[in-house]
Amino acid sequence: MNWLRRAPAPAAFVEVDAVPELALHDLRVAIDGRVLIERLSMTATGGQLWCVVGPNGAGKSTWLSVLAGLRDADGGSVMLDGQSLADWPAAAMARRRAFLPQALHDTFPMTVYEAVMTGRHPHLARWEWEGDADARAVASAIAALALEPLAQRDVRTLSGGERQRVAMAAVFAQDARVLMLDEPVAHLDLHQQIAVLRLLREGCRKRGWLVVLTVHDLNLARRFATHVLLMDGEGHTNAGPAAEVLTPEHCARVLRTPIAEVADGHRTALIPDDPDDN
Repeated sequence: MNWLRRAPAPAAFVEVDAVPELALHDLRVAIDGRVLIERLSMTATGGQLWCVVGPNGAGKSTWLSVLAGLRDADGGSVMLDGQSLADWPAAAMARRRAFLPQALHDTFPMTVYEAVMTGRHPHLARWEWEGDADARAVASAIAALALEPLAQRDVRTLSGGERQRVAMAAVFAQDARVLMLDEPVAHLDLHQQIAVLRLLREGCRKRGWLVVLTVHDLNLARRFATHVLLMDGEGHTNAGPAAEVLTPEHCARVLRTPIAEVADGHRTALIPDDPDDN
């Protein structure tokens, strides 16, 4: 009997290459009696890059953990590819959906290469060793994040930004079609933020990924998002195409500060509008 076999495909749910769809119906999310999301209905599909924007404490991370199936909603439903999150087996979910938390903890010594290889675990059966396909996926992810010089470094010796790139590489190596990322560019230099967001946008356009990520920078969201969810932390949301949602009026209401739009003839940007500067 061959115990070293590939993990079975989730045939009872979807084909691996099927276009992903995430559907929310009347979703309600609360924490400690405070309502963060009230009756949110929306659909996100492959090819879309959603940015979630809101003030600190608005519940962006909590909402994302509900979408990832790591926390129960307080009402309504979340469906992935037509199936309730609760009906997905854990292994099948891990092959379909990758999740990157905001807080990263490296407890054990391992090289960067080994850390990225953890992204391949959902594709391996119990006791199965990694094979050539896994090595190729890891090498590709390491190259995409420009981590080749660090491949044999202990992850515990890395800076916060370097560790964040390693975590992103593990997500890419996981080869899921749905990526849920909590502040994936928070610790990165600006050029690295742009590089990561370009990779995510390319994955949406060329590979049909569905990407949902939280971000604080309005202009990064404006540049890369196809769709945006604004959260004010009081139950109110605004979801839709980025150009329609990321307006000075909507952002000023959610972020509780005046926002102005400025242009140089080629691009526009959203900036805080300080009345004292007028």
